[in-house]
Amino acid sequence: MLSQVFSGSYKPMLVDESDLQVLTALRQGDTSALGIVYDRYGAAVYRLALRMLANPTEAEDLTQEVFLAFWRGVDKYDPDRGTLLVFLLTITRSRALNRFKQQGSQQNLQQRVGNYLPRTNSNPGMEAVTLTELRERMGAALQAIPTAQKQVLEMGYYQGKSQSEIAQELDLPIGTVKTRSRQGLLKLRQFLQDLVE
Repeated sequence: MLSQVFSGSYKPMLVDESDLQVLTALRQGDTSALGIVYDRYGAAVYRLALRMLANPTEAEDLTQEVFLAFWRGVDKYDPDRGTLLVFLLTITRSRALNRFKQQGSQQNLQQRVGNYLPRTNSNPGMEAVTLTELRERMGAALQAIPTAQKQVLEMGYYQGKSQSEIAQELDLPIGTVKTRSRQGLLKLRQFLQDLVE
């Protein structure tokens, strides 16, 4: 469990100290200070990782990766540029986007669409569909949805952009981007519905 990796026995006097004092202790080699940082911000990092990756195991792995990266590069944090929480969440977002790019955008989009498909315990029809067939169906389904919805989905899942970045780039309200994304995913679900019936 993640909390066992980073939390644990640490100096009680550090628990009530400010982030800056805890960081000073960490920079001076007191590794127990990392447990305090984790106890303070681990849940927020995990929530962001889970929201971005939509997979509890991957979110837990990413959370651990973020805190290890922070520990190894603790000198990179500059308190004058923002809070420690913002710094950790920035690392989380960056590393989550890197994972999207590494996994391949098509696979990621298929996984996201899968979240909109009904779940069943056993479905021999779905098991029979090969990955190649699924990719072909996904490609055809993407071509069939309206261009505005397709554009938002591709920017989000192929290019790893946040909805805020998409809104800014397309000069649209964030609500419009969210609506197009949701409608596009629902249309993809309709096109792929027969795979799970």
